[in-house]
Amino acid sequence: MGLSAPPIPVSEERMQEATATLRSPVLRARERRHNRSLRRLVRDKVILVSLLFLALVGVCAAVPAVFAPFDPHHQSLRERLQPPLAASRDGHHWLGTDSLGRDVLSRVVFGARISVLVALSSVLIAGVIGLALGLVSGYFGGMIDDVIGWLTNVQLSFPFILLAVTVVAVLGPGLRNLILVLGVTTWVVYGRVVRGEVLALRSRDYVEAARVVGASNARILVRHILPNIVTPLIIITTFEVARIIIAEAALSFLGLGAGGGAISWGTMMADGRKDLATSWWIATMPGIAIMLAVLAINLIGDWVRDELDPRVAKA
Repeated sequence: MGLSAPPIPVSEERMQEATATLRSPVLRARERRHNRSLRRLVRDKVILVSLLFLALVGVCAAVPAVFAPFDPHHQSLRERLQPPLAASRDGHHWLGTDSLGRDVLSRVVFGARISVLVALSSVLIAGVIGLALGLVSGYFGGMIDDVIGWLTNVQLSFPFILLAVTVVAVLGPGLRNLILVLGVTTWVVYGRVVRGEVLALRSRDYVEAARVVGASNARILVRHILPNIVTPLIIITTFEVARIIIAEAALSFLGLGAGGGAISWGTMMADGRKDLATSWWIATMPGIAIMLAVLAINLIGDWVRDELDPRVAKA
């Protein structure tokens, strides 16, 4: 029975040269595709409007005091339940006031901070967990893959919102608990997609070339596999941000949100539901903000998916 030859140790320079020839055509094609995508983006008015709206939401989350005409916590019972465009002694309440006389527009602007913070933080946590487990599961296989697959199936057996409500109810409401729960309970999407991509990439020529010249498993994962799964990660992250915004609003609506008097779109909808028949704007305005933000993210996600998918024919 023949014995396989051990890997031949080579220098860093030769290792890079061995894979550069295989990867350079892919990089050049990717650069041309990015240039075409930018030209199409300029011509697509819907995507431009969506990007501008999300930029506005981001600025409101970063510096809400710039856009809020009033203090969102200021109460004035004389001006309670004022309809949109109502005038007051201090100025116009463009989106009306709530049952305590607080300006709805100011609260919508400040509510963007919680929604954006929770969405980005939770997606970051879920992405890191799912990426790490997906890489390990897809590359090494065997018992490691079986264990991670079992964990994935166990988590998928529970409805997402029910699992999140149960964990938050046990840990208690709070911004930190909310972010951790939403992050830990949404890693499965990343893990399954990353595992599938790694299974397809681990037998490619440039991966085999790196393995033959003596590259370690960690180097192959970081330098040769991870850069080639960035595209599906970007697409997943885009849609997951929209899903987390809805989940945060749902938990806040149920009283399991940030707590501590924090303003969020979900708590605003919960506060306005008792006055929905007579003062519809209290719950409707934050609901419209959620709808527009999620719609803009999904439109951009669809555009990103179409642009990054080489199988889609583009004009």
